Amino acid sequence: MNQQLIDTLKRVGKTPHVYVSPDGSEVLVLPHGGRVLGLFLPQAAENLFWTHPALDTPATAAEFYAGDQWQNSGGDRTWLAPEVDFFFPNYPDTSVYFQPRQLDPGAWRVTVEAEAVRLVCRLTHQLSRSGASVDLELTKSVSAAPNPLRHEPLWAKLTDVQYAGYTLRSSLALNGDPSLGPVGLWNLIQMPHGGELMVATCCASQPRVYFGEVSAEDLVVGPHLIRYGMRAAGEHKIGIRAAAATGRIGYRYPRADGHWVLIVRNIFVNPSGEYVDVPWNDPQDLGYAIQACNVHSGLGRFSELEYHVPAIGRGTGRSRGEDASQTWAYCGPAAAIDQIVGHLLTAEAEASEAR
Repeated sequence: MNQQLIDTLKRVGKTPHVYVSPDGSEVLVLPHGGRVLGLFLPQAAENLFWTHPALDTPATAAEFYAGDQWQNSGGDRTWLAPEVDFFFPNYPDTSVYFQPRQLDPGAWRVTVEAEAVRLVCRLTHQLSRSGASVDLELTKSVSAAPNPLRHEPLWAKLTDVQYAGYTLRSSLALNGDPSLGPVGLWNLIQMPHGGELMVATCCASQPRVYFGEVSAEDLVVGPHLIRYGMRAAGEHKIGIRAAAATGRIGYRYPRADGHWVLIVRNIFVNPSGEYVDVPWNDPQDLGYAIQACNVHSGLGRFSELEYHVPAIGRGTGRSRGEDASQTWAYCGPAAAIDQIVGHLLTAEAEASEAR
């Protein structure tokens, strides 16, 4: 665990909470913004997620949190979809993008339990397209996620690989009129820039480019795998349809010490559900469960691994939705990480083009 980061957050009035799982995985939970700010290997100080560089010192952190700009601390956060209804107040005019402060940073209440850390946020928001006001309650909890390879013969051979992980359980409730919305959970992790995203698919599926110019060299579609080299300058985003997704998404990147990190998100994809997030310029194009956003701009340098949960509210017949996902992280030599990629995603992904 990074004690310096914890001390900095405490000094600026943003006290975090540490969850330690039975296997030694350490998770840093920040109520400000409702984030899992960090994931750490057992007894290690290096965060496997991206955090804003302003958090490096108390002075810069104090200035960062005192500002009226969006306070993107980093890590794993929960937003709401459709993006066009929550973040574009004048949609279809997309010239103004604004993060609703009642959502992020929100007013998250935290409860530390023996086997989990739980967060709750209640908010209201006026949807941009319908003008309707929705009353919502979000809950999140962080708990253990045992190594999925622990019983596999492969793991016994990978003696120089370390593991850390957690389970994220989230729920969304629509209070009042169930015909309002629709609204869906949107979870994403921000990771160090320059790695490779891998999305396992059940068939060849061409991603939708939401914005930016993504080169053919960086985006490769195979029979059962989409590979996205997230290294370009600027801002770019792609989406992958629920009908093609298996629910396994990986991201690997190199560390300064020569080892590689692999982060895998294991999600439940339900193509029968309503995935309501849409491209900004095509609001009728529904059905995207997985997204990735490459950022190397004034916002920072990070890669986002994103997924959506089927919506509740109008047209869904539901006023409450729940989700559970696992985040599995490994660190070790490149060859060993390649073997894990082949085991948890697909053999098509074993050799990284980023190396």
